[in-house]
Amino acid sequence: MTMKVTTATAHFLLVFLASTISHSVICSALGNETDQLSSLLEFKNAISLDPEQSLISWNSSNHLCSWEGVSCSSKNPPRVTAIDLSHQGLVGRISPSLGNLTFLRNLSLATNRFTGQIPASLGRLRRLRSLYLSNNTLQGTIPSFANCSELRALFLDGNELAGGLPGAGDLPVGIEALVLSSNRLAGTIPPSLGNVTTLRKIACMNNGVGGGIPGELAALRGMEVLAVDGNRLSGGFPVAVMNMSGLAVLGLSTNGFTGELPSGIGGFLPKLRQLTIGGNFFQGNIPSSLANASNLFKLGMSDNNFTGVVPASIGKLAKLTLLNLEMNQLHARSKQEWEFMDNLVNCTELQVLSLEKNQMEGQVPSSLGNFSVQLQYLYLGLNRLSGSFPSGIANLPNLIILALDDNWFTGSVPQWLGGLKTLQSLTVSYNNFTGYVPSSLSNLSHLMELFLESNQFIGNIPPSLGNLQFLTTIDISNNNLHGSVPEEIFRIPTIEQVWLRFNNLSGELPAEVGNAKQLMYLQLSSNMLSGDLPNTLGSCENLQHIELDHNNLSGGIPPSFGKLISLKFLNLSHNKLTGSIPMLLGDLQLLEQIDLSFNHLRGEVPTKGIFKNSSAIQIDGNLGFCGGALELHLPECPITPSNTTKRKPSVLAIVIPLASMVTLALVILVLFNCKGKQKKNSMSLPSFGSEFPKVSYRDLARATNGFSTSNLIGEGRYSSVYQGQSFQGITVVAIKVFSLETRGAQKSFIAECNALRNVRHRNLVPILTACSSIDSSGNDFKALVYKFMPRGDLHKLLYSTPHDDRSSNLCSISLAQRLNIVVDVSDALAYLHHNHQGPIIHCDLKPSNILLDDSMTAHVGDFGLARFKIDSKTSLGNSVSTSSFAINGTIGYVAPECAIGGQVSTAADVYSFGVVLLEIFIRKRPTDDMFKDGLSIAKYADINIPDRLLQIVDPQLVQELSLNQEDPVATDENAAHCLLSVLNIGLCCTKSSPNERISMQEKTCCTPSTTSRLSRRQFSYIDGDHHNTWGSMLLDMEQRVLMEEIVTLLPVERAVATTRFVLGLLRTDMILHTGVACRDALEMRASKQLKEATHEDLLIPNTGNFVETLYDVDCMERSSSSSQFTNSSVYVHRR
Repeated sequence: MTMKVTTATAHFLLVFLASTISHSVICSALGNETDQLSSLLEFKNAISLDPEQSLISWNSSNHLCSWEGVSCSSKNPPRVTAIDLSHQGLVGRISPSLGNLTFLRNLSLATNRFTGQIPASLGRLRRLRSLYLSNNTLQGTIPSFANCSELRALFLDGNELAGGLPGAGDLPVGIEALVLSSNRLAGTIPPSLGNVTTLRKIACMNNGVGGGIPGELAALRGMEVLAVDGNRLSGGFPVAVMNMSGLAVLGLSTNGFTGELPSGIGGFLPKLRQLTIGGNFFQGNIPSSLANASNLFKLGMSDNNFTGVVPASIGKLAKLTLLNLEMNQLHARSKQEWEFMDNLVNCTELQVLSLEKNQMEGQVPSSLGNFSVQLQYLYLGLNRLSGSFPSGIANLPNLIILALDDNWFTGSVPQWLGGLKTLQSLTVSYNNFTGYVPSSLSNLSHLMELFLESNQFIGNIPPSLGNLQFLTTIDISNNNLHGSVPEEIFRIPTIEQVWLRFNNLSGELPAEVGNAKQLMYLQLSSNMLSGDLPNTLGSCENLQHIELDHNNLSGGIPPSFGKLISLKFLNLSHNKLTGSIPMLLGDLQLLEQIDLSFNHLRGEVPTKGIFKNSSAIQIDGNLGFCGGALELHLPECPITPSNTTKRKPSVLAIVIPLASMVTLALVILVLFNCKGKQKKNSMSLPSFGSEFPKVSYRDLARATNGFSTSNLIGEGRYSSVYQGQSFQGITVVAIKVFSLETRGAQKSFIAECNALRNVRHRNLVPILTACSSIDSSGNDFKALVYKFMPRGDLHKLLYSTPHDDRSSNLCSISLAQRLNIVVDVSDALAYLHHNHQGPIIHCDLKPSNILLDDSMTAHVGDFGLARFKIDSKTSLGNSVSTSSFAINGTIGYVAPECAIGGQVSTAADVYSFGVVLLEIFIRKRPTDDMFKDGLSIAKYADINIPDRLLQIVDPQLVQELSLNQEDPVATDENAAHCLLSVLNIGLCCTKSSPNERISMQEKTCCTPSTTSRLSRRQFSYIDGDHHNTWGSMLLDMEQRVLMEEIVTLLPVERAVATTRFVLGLLRTDMILHTGVACRDALEMRASKQLKEATHEDLLIPNTGNFVETLYDVDCMERSSSSSQFTNSSVYVHRR
């Protein structure tokens, strides 16, 4: 019996134990999955911006193993083993919760915008094998990863990490790659790293690490990459490196290393492929043993103190592509010492050879002509080379840069040089070349820089050089040239620098100089130029330096020089100039030096701007000046004599009675004013419609809770705007109350009334009524009542954050919404400028005066500065003439001619519209701190498009349109066309001259005078037999007229109109290379989409997506080989 009981009891215990264990395992599995879920969601919550919607699948409705970027193990229960969210543009902080994912093996968050510190909790992930946090903005110090026993690759480069490098105590014993480049690390290299014998790659470039490379690193025999360029390291060549026999990359450049290279370096490092040690203080001979590193393809030893000859054995490096030995003390005087050049013939892949700034002498060996045809960059300048122009260069057809400057070459420059069609930079300066400047140079169609200065050239400057349509710099100074300055040079659209000083050039400076809109440097001093200075020179608004001294120039200094807003240095001394100094020169804010000495000038010296600084101006040697700054010690300017003494009795006889009459009139006026105090409201108010009756001060005070600050929604120069409930709380209105104690507010009120009295347009803020009364204190009170715009103004939309949160993320604005706003504002201006009542000039167009309703329709408001250009006999007889108001506007938006007191015209509004357009798409205020020293938002856009289009537009647009800054070839070409066309409209509107700007009704965005300017800014592509440029694809502004066909504001019709506008914009850009058939197919496709679309499909917020469906027309698909974005980086010669 006892035995049976014991057996039964045991059986029961086994069953109970099994169920308990099973339940425990199930609970543990569920608990682990819950922990993983909460950890990942905490990570997601720390993300403040997800532009690619990468985390949209991260929600409880999907299993976490199906979330984007998340990988799990195949075991049950599944564990999160990898997270890859690189290149997603994520903004936020890295949540410490990731440290709870104990089975995580690979974590990649590279190339995002994470900030803050690296969570120390990541150091608990003992299964972690790779961690990639490169290219973010992480700060703080590097935490310990010693407990990550499986970690093999740690990439933290491209951040803002500080502190010291991690030592062996902070790293796992098995780590293989440690990449810490481009941070703010300091201190020294820890000797303990020599204990981490598994290390194969250490990259710590561009930091602030000092000291030497510890000898303990000699234990790292498996090292393949050691790159410590761009630090503060010092000491001799690191001997520890010699033990790393498998080393393939050694980078020591831009440090403070000294001493000689080991003579057997090539034998100790036979697998070396890249050796860069430039920018140090190494000395002695170049070791011939480098030839033993037969895989070497990049050898950079520039900017050291190497002496002796270049070893002939260097020619054994058959794979060499770059050999840079410039800025040393190497010499070659005999044929034997030049033997290395003969042997370089064997380097059949050589592309870059620089021997610049050494002590090479004699003639260049003829073996140069047998070099690899792949050679693209040849630098032989700053040596002692002699003889004729090296004939072997004729056999190098792919040269891009050729530099022979600062040598002793003689003879003529050969005509065959014009056959090097790929040449972009030619420098033969500071030699003894003679003869004529070869006319064949005009065949170098890709040439960008031409330096011929300080030789003995004679004859004329070939006018055919004007054919070099990509030339930016020409320098033929200090020669013996005669003849005139070719006007063709100034027709080159890209020309930026013209240096022709110290020659014998004669004649007048051609008026065509005004065509060189990009010109920055004009150096023509010490010639024999005569005649007047061309007035057109004032059109070169990018000019920074003008040197025309020591010539025979006559006439006056053109007043147009006052338009040279970028000018820093002006030297007109030692000429025969007459007249006075233009006062406008004092308005040039960037001018630093001016020399007008030794001319025939006279008259008053300006006192503004640079003329306040007597040490910055030179005016001696003229006929006679007066006035000016006190430090100049000039006599006072005489007052023009008059006959006041003789006429004093007759004047008094007139003035005394007149003064009496004026005094009497003033007394009567004061009495009348006091008597009519209670009748101020008798002023005739315009009728604004019958929706609202006339209202009193009391009504408006009640609607705004006594003009409470809680109701205040905006403030301006002359007024404040309150939100109010009109009457029985039925309608929300905006009440604009004028601050009459502010000078100009009264005129602003009258101007706004007159401007809005007879205008009606869907894109103008609807005015409901006006109030001219007295307040509760008996003071004048004036207000206007407008329809309330619930979405606020455009400025708020551009620069505020959603829901007023504290993050740095701006409100999201789609391309379609931006285009809608641009169209709305342009329609409003077109109506104002061309309505039947006569032009109305807004005078203060800016984002804060553009209001948005619920459907994001833009309305132009605030006409307090508006002006009329109408005949006084029209129905607006009470309107104020152009001369009645002072020049006003807002800095950054006001047109240049208004800023200097010029006449106001509709072109001033066009300029402001252009600034607003650029601001909408670039999302930078025109008053941003970056816009200084003559740089405006328009100039910023002009100099950056098309080449850097994606870098300047709002990053939100780049993300929305899937544009790729890093890989231009992969960029959505059509979207980029659209952006470029829109920005070109802004540039056409912001021309400095009012006459060059478009009107709001023109059919093309640019006048003929600017077409050539735009056509040079190009993204080139080949389509069949046609070669086109983006710049010449001018947006057809007539597409905006389509919007006028829509009478109502229903979302459907508005979306259709918007879509047609965008389609027209795209069609204009694409018609030149898709053909009529393709265009028709596109329009048929669009028409079909419009007919089939539902009401919801056509809502404004979806317009952008709807338009995107138009992009995939079959005939518009082009391979990347036929249409690409191209960014060419030119290796610029260091002069």
